[in-house]
Amino acid sequence: MSDAALLTVEGVTAGYGRVTVLHGISLDAGRFGNVGLFGPNGHGKTTLLRAVSGLVAPKKGTIRFDGEDITGRSARAIVATGLIHVPQGNRLFPDLTIADCMALGAFSPRARPHEAANREKVVKLFPKLGERWRQRVRTLSGGERQMVSIGTALMSHPRLLILDEPTLGLSPKVKDELCAAVLDISQSGVPLIVVEQDIEFLLELCQQLYLVDHGTVATEIRPGESIEHAEIMAMYFGH
Repeated sequence: MSDAALLTVEGVTAGYGRVTVLHGISLDAGRFGNVGLFGPNGHGKTTLLRAVSGLVAPKKGTIRFDGEDITGRSARAIVATGLIHVPQGNRLFPDLTIADCMALGAFSPRARPHEAANREKVVKLFPKLGERWRQRVRTLSGGERQMVSIGTALMSHPRLLILDEPTLGLSPKVKDELCAAVLDISQSGVPLIVVEQDIEFLLELCQQLYLVDHGTVATEIRPGESIEHAEIMAMYFGH
């Protein structure tokens, strides 16, 4: 693992209109391995991811990806660098087929040469998508749509993949399938930033954890710093 962070967020303040959600937040990712973000709902985790991926413009601070300043760049320009964000919830075009979505995922010049190889990886990771390749997104289950979202992101040939609550609202069986797929993605060499309510999964997947509370980092847990599930839950609920 390189000593240099792949992503660095320094003193970022951001929000929506007059409402400030992030208050000078700082963290880095890719130095120690996968990063997990946890904390109460409404305290800035999703806003942080949106700022990193160009969906929210920071009011202050700096965001660097692989040493390059990407602060305030468009989402399209950030995707072109290989920083790929799978947002929370179903954000797919319902009338596109799975095949259409995969083709869109590979639209950038850096992803296009890898389209065939990445398509093969996606179908191997999510065999159900291969079976339903020509089906429209609106005909799929919630779990299958989440597979499409992650598969489309993989078609973009990510250098860093951000997942915002990938198992939210899924049945236990489908959730286990998604968790296994995310672990496989990590083991294939793609570094991850994951927001997830399932603390056990974060502990299994991530080497570095951040507790985000009221728009700042309240606690950072690095490799070698022993932490138990009960301790994280105590942080989570403020006890």
